[in-house]
Amino acid sequence: MVSVNSSNFYHSTFVLSGLEEIDPTEIWISILICSLYVMTLGNISILYIIKTEQRLHAPMYYFLSVLAIIDLALSMTTLPTMFSVFLLRSKEIPIDTCLCQVYFLNTFSVVESGVLLAMSFDRFIAIWNPLRYASILSRSTAVGIGLSIALRAIVLILPEPLLDRWLPFCRNNILTHPWCLHQDIIKLACADVKVHSSYGLFVVSTMMSDAVLVVLSYMMILRLVLRIASESERSTTLSTCMSHIVAVFLFYVPRIFLSVLHRFSSLVPPLMNKVLGFLLFLLPPLINPMIYCIKNKQIRTRYVQYFTKLKDLWMVSFKRQGLFPG
Repeated sequence: MVSVNSSNFYHSTFVLSGLEEIDPTEIWISILICSLYVMTLGNISILYIIKTEQRLHAPMYYFLSVLAIIDLALSMTTLPTMFSVFLLRSKEIPIDTCLCQVYFLNTFSVVESGVLLAMSFDRFIAIWNPLRYASILSRSTAVGIGLSIALRAIVLILPEPLLDRWLPFCRNNILTHPWCLHQDIIKLACADVKVHSSYGLFVVSTMMSDAVLVVLSYMMILRLVLRIASESERSTTLSTCMSHIVAVFLFYVPRIFLSVLHRFSSLVPPLMNKVLGFLLFLLPPLINPMIYCIKNKQIRTRYVQYFTKLKDLWMVSFKRQGLFPG
């Protein structure tokens, strides 16, 4: 380990990376990525619909609201460094700021993992025992589950930045993503990082356990539906479950692969790591509203109503300005 007396040799900042491997098209990819980030703001419309529609004040939609909030939080956590790297071409970030971003990224990710598990449990209860659904999963129970999910994430992730803060960084200080990741940071330390790496694997294994339970829940749902439902109900439930499972895979698979690839980075092209990173933090906030809401008849109906009203307002405005005959 490097002597503490040589602190002037330590880095006080990290350097984030863009898409230098495909530099000729970086500006177009930057515009595309930033546009996709703006599209994740569609989660706000979900929150508005659930808040204003009295019929949607149920545990399933509470969990869906939390999922939308977490997706927005994940996007907003990576957005500042993304804009800084791609639009402002400013890539330096102080170590403390970087560790703060690590904490929030990982905390929100663990919360989302818990919410996906809670949503699968909610659907299983609704199909397994619909008559007792309201008593088993009451509002107070849903709030308790939500608080437990948040507390678990806060406690589970807190040791990571605290451990990383004591690491000396006296080697290369260039990160491989336009945001800070725990496994990316510890590779730059000039100290023994076995504890840090092991704890990171523990966090990943916790999320993998959630993923296994989610898949098992949907398998049990499918088994119940195939036994008791009619042909049309089976088709609808199968379609919904498959779309939910796709969302679950989009959330978990890039995380697992990215964690594994970082441990074999010398054997993997840098661009692959970056692509997985974008899939990790960009796809779920973009895809979840489509999967969990467009498939929901009540929310879909409200979307149609809002767009119809908006179209009517535009038509009236255009007619007043003489753009359309009326």
